[in-house]
This record gives sequence, C-alpha cells and structure tokens, in this order.
Amino acid sequence: MGQKAKMVLEKDFKISEIDKRIYGSFLEHLGRAVYGGIYEPGHPQADENGFRQDVMEMVKELQVPIIRYPGGNFVSGYNWEDGVGPVEKRPRRLDLAWRTTETNEIGTNELMSWAKLVNAEVNMAVNLGTRGIDAARNLVEYCNHPGGSYYSDLRISHGYKEPHKIKTWCLGNEMDGPWQIGHKTADEYGRLALETAKAMKWIDPTIELVACGSSGRGMPTFADWEATVLDHTYDHVEFISLHQYYGNRDNDISNYLAMSVEMDDFIRSVISIADYIKAKKRGKKNINLSFDEWNVWYHSNESDKKIEPWSIAPSQLEDHYNFEDALLVGCMLITLLKHADRIKIACLAQLINVIAPIMTEENGPAWKQTIFYPYMHASVYGRGVSLKPIISSPKYDSKDFTDVPYLESAAVYNEENEQLTIFAVNRHLQEGLELECDIRNFDGYEVVEHIVLENDDLKQTNSAKGTPVAPHSNGNAVMENGLVSAVLPKLSWNVIRLAKRKSS
Repeated sequence: MGQKAKMVLEKDFKISEIDKRIYGSFLEHLGRAVYGGIYEPGHPQADENGFRQDVMEMVKELQVPIIRYPGGNFVSGYNWEDGVGPVEKRPRRLDLAWRTTETNEIGTNELMSWAKLVNAEVNMAVNLGTRGIDAARNLVEYCNHPGGSYYSDLRISHGYKEPHKIKTWCLGNEMDGPWQIGHKTADEYGRLALETAKAMKWIDPTIELVACGSSGRGMPTFADWEATVLDHTYDHVEFISLHQYYGNRDNDISNYLAMSVEMDDFIRSVISIADYIKAKKRGKKNINLSFDEWNVWYHSNESDKKIEPWSIAPSQLEDHYNFEDALLVGCMLITLLKHADRIKIACLAQLINVIAPIMTEENGPAWKQTIFYPYMHASVYGRGVSLKPIISSPKYDSKDFTDVPYLESAAVYNEENEQLTIFAVNRHLQEGLELECDIRNFDGYEVVEHIVLENDDLKQTNSAKGTPVAPHSNGNAVMENGLVSAVLPKLSWNVIRLAKRKSS
C-alpha cells in the first residue's frame, strides 16, 4: 500500500489574491539571453527587427507578465544612454560584470518593443553601482514623461512618441555582494536608494520601487542588511528583493527536493524583518517582497570558467535542466503561492538560454527545458486567489531538513472563471501518494484534467532533438461526493484542474 495524504480546501480560507507579477521572469545582458536569445537577425524565424518569432511564441505560451531588465550584475556598470538612439552610433563597452563585450544593439526602446510583442510589462533596473540619482531620474524622465522636457523629447526623437509608462523599478542589484561593481555597505546603499527613490518619484509618483535585499540568505550581511536598508527607505519603496538559487551538487535527491523548505523559511525571515521596520517606524504600510531572482543554477559553473574574456554573447550560465530540477522548480512555485499575501513580484531567473526555461540554437530551433512545464502550468492556471489548504501528509528527514512533507501543494481559486487548480508535488522516491482532497465547499465542480510530469530517469534532459521530459494528461484524479481522489506518481509534478459543471 502506498503513502496517503489528505487536504481540505475551503473558498473562504484565502491567503491572498495573486499578483500576476509573481510569474515574472528576467532578461539580463548576459551570455545568449539577449543576443542569440530573443534577438538573432538573420535567423530564419527572425522578424523585421531581428527578434526570433519562435522564441516569442514560447514566451507567450508561458504568459510571462513582467520581465526584469537589464540586470542583474550587468546593470551596475551600465550607462542606459549607450543603448538608445541610432544603433550605428552606439558604443561598444567592456562589461566588467561578466567580462564580455557589450555591443548595445539592443537597449531600452528595443526591449520595450519586444516586451509589447510578448504581452509583458518591464521591471526596469537602474544602476546604483557606478551611477546614481542623476542617471536614474533621467531614465525615468526618458521612459515615462510624455514630452516637453529634454529626455522625454530625446525619446520622441528616437522614434518613440508615446511614453513607455514603466510601473515597476529596481533600485540597483545585489549591492551587498563584493562581486558587484560599486559594492556598498548597507548604510551607503540605503542612503543612495532613498535619495534615488525620492527623485524618481518626483518625476513619476505612480511608480513602484524595489530596494535591494541581500544577494542570498547565506550572505554574512543577511538580515542586518535588510533592516538597515529598509530603515532608510521604508517611506519611499514598496518592495524588498530576495534572491535564491539551488543545486543538487551532492546528488542527494531527497535533500534537493526539500530545499524549497529553506526557501519558505527565507521568505518568512524577510517578512519578519520588514514587519519589524514597520513597527519601528509606526508605519501603516506593509513592505512587500519581490523574489526577483530564483531558480536552479549549478550545472554550468565549471564550463563558465573557460570562457574567453571580452567575447560577444558567449554561451554563459547555460544550465541544461533535468527532470529532478523541474520537480524542485515546481516546489519553489508552490512556495511562492503560499506567500501570495506578501510576495507580489517574482522573477524566474532567467528567460532564454541563461539558466532558462527556453533554449535556442544559433540559426537552429528553440526548445523547452524541463523547468518550462511547471512554470507554464503555474502561470497559466495559477491566476486568482491563493487558498490556504489544510494538509496532512507523511514526512521524511534528509541530510539538512527534518519533517519534510512528501506532499507539497498549493491551490488557486479563480471565482470569475469558476475554476479550481491544485498544484502538487510528490517527493517520495519509490511510492505513489494517495491524495484525498475535500472540496465539498465547491458545489458542482468536476475534474477537467489531471496533468502529470513524471520520468523514470531523474537526470533526463530535453534538447533540440526532442523533449522526453514533457507532461501528459493521463492522471487519474476523480471527483465523487465532494472528494477528489488521485494517486500522485512517485517523484511527480501534478496539476489537477477542476471547474464548475455547466448546466445543460
């Protein structure tokens, strides 16, 4: 007999309405993300602007709502003026972040045009490494001011009459990291972020701002950094950022799939710090979280050491994801949904070629990595209200974690469309998990589809030659007397979709 888990879902047990930006992604001027990723003039699938249409179609399939740009570490040495105006007059620059040569063929306006084509907003980052208040306020003026001023008229002269109206902005990137160009202490960054935020909002009071949190929970600066930065910026920002990557370096699958438990703890810690500053300031507003870098990243670390310095768009950070990576990404997505009350933005890092769900070959095809599927399922079916499921599940211990539930699950209710979606990962290595889910509160609902992502080979990857790791809709979920019953196969990602029965 297999393991058994139970779950209860009630319409009124709500965590929060899900901000669609939780399904965001990230494009940095790094590796083949931009050049050879979204942009490859001369490719058979390129449009008149050099954008690959096969890539655009896959991004649209993911329904990515917002894209963070242009970095990442890259932004801390970036002069935004290099990327606007006539392409033939743009300078080539040495990018110190990744030790490559930046051609600046793609800049702010081209990226905004591309984002429109894939129905995405842009989360624009400003350089607080080598630059500061002046460059940031000028960029807001260039992007968002209608006209009649120097920088807004400059945009118009570049062929973009209408303002871009960028709503969400990042105040620099990973400023506590010694690897960052213009690395700062928490006080140095907090003061600069505060003054930059004020100037940016004086130009456009409608924008929302993300202050840099620590570059990761393992940083020696963690917690003190967040508290100090928010102490400076609380009145002028809406978000603090979180970054986290995981990898299965020890080839320990039980421990690897439990890493989302640490992610959950990290999120709770940052919420606590934000709430402490709110209390200290006698504040009324919550500082929300922007988890604007998250993914699996470790496969490509060794090959990245061999890149020739100052190359143009070399193959960098090109992790080839396997089946077990897709399971952890599924667990991480579920973790984000569990905190939909405070996480309003999240960006899978990144979107194309660079630690990405979509890969391309030069002059060749584009294809879907294993992690494409849970990300797509969550984005497409995870719109609505995140419910708080009451779960009882058998548990296990691993090297670094205790009491890890075999069932990792979240549920999303879309009242408008009369749909309920259960996302579930079975972490068990050998056995299926018998799930019984009580949804008696959802009268007249029936199972529409039970999608399963499973594979007997944990190390199986996808490639341009084929996608052996792909979901099927042959799951066995059934609905009877208000109970959904399903067997979740061992080591599987599941999407159980329910909808209200249409009266005939």
